[in-house]
Amino acid sequence: MSRCGWVNEDPLYMDYHDNEWGVPVYDDQKLFELLNLEGAQAGLSWYTILKKRDHYRVAFDHFDPIKISNYNDEKVEELLQNAGIVRNKLKINAVITNAKAYLKIVEEYGSFRDYIWSFVGGMPIQNHFNDLSEVPATSEISDKMSKDLKKRGFKFVGSTICYAYMQATGMVNDHITTCFCYNKK
Repeated sequence: MSRCGWVNEDPLYMDYHDNEWGVPVYDDQKLFELLNLEGAQAGLSWYTILKKRDHYRVAFDHFDPIKISNYNDEKVEELLQNAGIVRNKLKINAVITNAKAYLKIVEEYGSFRDYIWSFVGGMPIQNHFNDLSEVPATSEISDKMSKDLKKRGFKFVGSTICYAYMQATGMVNDHITTCFCYNKK
């Protein structure tokens, strides 16, 4: 079975590639979770974050934005002591900031899904890359998304993070054409 070249032999990573990466996500809370996990990845590998994902879910109340928006200094200190997550104060505080910004978007748009998927016109973009070297790190759309998220107060949402987010949430299909997931819907 042919997979994208970035996948290692760890069953956790293969399962993520085979069953999650590139599959369209429309659930608001899952979209919020993935945006914050992509931000946590900054300077690290996705594999590192994937191995810590279950710890993140517990530590951050399963990415419930209402609960997270009410975190205080005591909760931040608790998170800084949690070896199961990346203990970076800027990244931890970013999740709290992002929860507050997320709730404002939901109030404005009715759902985060409607807002975030509007960047791709509500439909996944089907790319046709034959080799991993062709897959971009950013795009005009990720540039636009990053700029708008930052304007709304989000943190750790640079264009590269936004493009990785678009890949993870299925907003773009960047499985290479020889990957068995390429035509998976």
